[in-house]
Amino acid sequence: MSVLLQINEMLQKGRAKNVEELVNQAINEGIPAQSILNDGLISAMMVVGQKFKENKIYVPEVLIAARAMNAAVAVLQPELVKQGVKPVGKAIVCTVKGDLHDIGKNLVKMMLEGVGIECVDLGVDVDGDAIVEAVKETGANVVCLSALLTTTMTAQKDVIDALKEAGVRNSVKVMVGGAPVTQSFADSIGADAYAVDAASAAEIALTFFK
Repeated sequence: MSVLLQINEMLQKGRAKNVEELVNQAINEGIPAQSILNDGLISAMMVVGQKFKENKIYVPEVLIAARAMNAAVAVLQPELVKQGVKPVGKAIVCTVKGDLHDIGKNLVKMMLEGVGIECVDLGVDVDGDAIVEAVKETGANVVCLSALLTTTMTAQKDVIDALKEAGVRNSVKVMVGGAPVTQSFADSIGADAYAVDAASAAEIALTFFK
C-alpha cells in the first residue's frame, strides 16, 4: 500500500502518531507537500465528513480524526511553506452575540480546516462590529455564523446588516447554521447558504472558493 493511502487510512482512524510518522516518511520519499495534503490528509477528512453526515460515525470520532489532521499539518507545514502551497481560502468562524455554545462552531472549524480552508476563529458571543473588523483585517471570503438558541438566531441577521452598513457585504459569502436555524430562515435574512451540519458547511464553503 502506498504511503499516501496509509496516511489516508490512519487519519480516518484518528491515529495521530501513525499519521505523523507516515507524513514524515512521505516527505523523505520526496512526495510533494501538495500531494500529501490533498491525497493523504484532505481526502481522508472528506471521507470522515461524509461518514459523519450519514451518521456512520459521531462527534468523538470526528474530533479524534481532526486532532490527527492537525498533528499531521504541523509536521507538513514547513514543507507547504517551502513549496509555496497556499490554503484554498480563508473563513471567519464564530458563534453570534448572546450565544456561548461552541461545539458546533468548533466542528465547523475542524471540517473547514480539514478541506484546506484557513480559519479565523473569533470565538463565541461575537457581535457584528467585531466580524466586520475581522473581514477587513483578514480579507476572509467566507463568514460562518453559528447560533444554538432560538433567541440568538436574529443576531445572524444583525451581522449581515452590519456587513451591509460597512460596505463589505458583497465581498464575503455568509453561511449560517445551528440547531434552530433552517433554510427558510437563512433565506429570510439574506444569507448566502445554510449548512445542516459541519461536513455540509465544509462542502458548501469549498464551492465559494472555486
